[in-house]
Amino acid sequence: METLDVVIWTIRQRKGKPKPYELRWKIGNAPKSKSFLTRALADHFRADLFKAAKRGEPFDTVTGLPASMTKTEKAALSWYDFCRKYVSMRWQGAAAKTRESIVDSLTVATFAFLTDGAADLSKREIRAAMQWALIPRPNDEAAPAHLGDAVRLLQKGTMNVSDLANPIVARALCEELTHTCEGKRAAADTTARRRRGLNTALEYAIDLGELAENPLKRIKQKKVARDNTVDRRCVVNPAQARELLVSLSYVGSWYRARGRRLVAFFATLYFAGLRPAEAIGLREADCHLPEEGWGQLTLQVTRPSSGKQWTDSGAVHDKRGLKQREERAVRPVPIPPELVSILRAHLEEFGTAPDGRLFRNERGGILGASTYSRAWEEARHLAFTPRQAASPLAGKPYDLRHAALSTWLNAGVDATIVAERAGNSVEVLLKRYVKCLDGRDSQINRRIETALEP
Repeated sequence: METLDVVIWTIRQRKGKPKPYELRWKIGNAPKSKSFLTRALADHFRADLFKAAKRGEPFDTVTGLPASMTKTEKAALSWYDFCRKYVSMRWQGAAAKTRESIVDSLTVATFAFLTDGAADLSKREIRAAMQWALIPRPNDEAAPAHLGDAVRLLQKGTMNVSDLANPIVARALCEELTHTCEGKRAAADTTARRRRGLNTALEYAIDLGELAENPLKRIKQKKVARDNTVDRRCVVNPAQARELLVSLSYVGSWYRARGRRLVAFFATLYFAGLRPAEAIGLREADCHLPEEGWGQLTLQVTRPSSGKQWTDSGAVHDKRGLKQREERAVRPVPIPPELVSILRAHLEEFGTAPDGRLFRNERGGILGASTYSRAWEEARHLAFTPRQAASPLAGKPYDLRHAALSTWLNAGVDATIVAERAGNSVEVLLKRYVKCLDGRDSQINRRIETALEP
């Protein structure tokens, strides 16, 4: 229904609101309002309404807008709707961890786009609601009862994507990326990951015609030094590693063999330098275990832990190819006789899961991070002195991989060989383990002296 009965009031300022400048007008007996970030934006919109009324354009009683502005207004894409559209586009083919990272980046960014009732929601409520809303699902599926109100407020209570053209909005967005849900400063790696994810999303907004350029490129932020090198205090020596493996066999009762069944799992992290997700996916068919000499593991499948909501199968563990490689790529890893013996003993005592996996939990399922982490912490207290147990030494199972790669590099193995076996690039390998290289200066100095001899 349309009418020529239009009354336009002055702009009022509401302090404390994300968009503090509100324009109110009345179409017939129906009051309308719209909030803006700046007074200039509100003045521009008010002027457009006056021009339309002066031209004698009828106003729609539902939208409160004249015909000349209705089309433009309907074309505007809210941040909430854009997030759903972007996640839906990226979902297929993305790894579970990638899906989780995308949703996290968009959710944190949402904190800078809140208006009206959504601005009164807590960050925890917004996180839960956005996580549910962004995962692709049938359109008619209703939100859970405890999230219903938050989802409805977010559907109507976010700015438009085009508002990012305003430098104030863009800077507020960048600032949100640097904080945790509790308001504390987030780690530099977390901030960088979120910014990378959001940067890709905004490039998609440009493709949709919602933005003319990527606003993140205009926002200069203070450079924060990021130290991704491995802390040498967490790296165990061979004697300590073997002591930890022995201690694992004493974790839990002998009948349940809770720790004993994990000895070979942790041994692959140390002697073969495997990532935990690679070891979890290791199958008997991937192992060449001769009675004597070196063997070989041929890695092809990884089982990273992500969460049921992020995987296509609905299982906690995703099933993927090797990290940063083509889906069917394989990586051969030679293993020393000591690990060959440990794996042969493991197979003889525990066998394999129905699908051929070497390592499983006590019920035969996928080995979870919580299961092996608890056993690892108990083994540390058995193997180490109280002072060592309170230190970063082998504080996480992943530190066994760090110890393996550090040992290989310190043994003089060429970095290209170490990188090939570890599944890293040479550049990343040397950058990460530079603090763990001992005794190399004297070797290098001797080589230089030899080269300089007359």
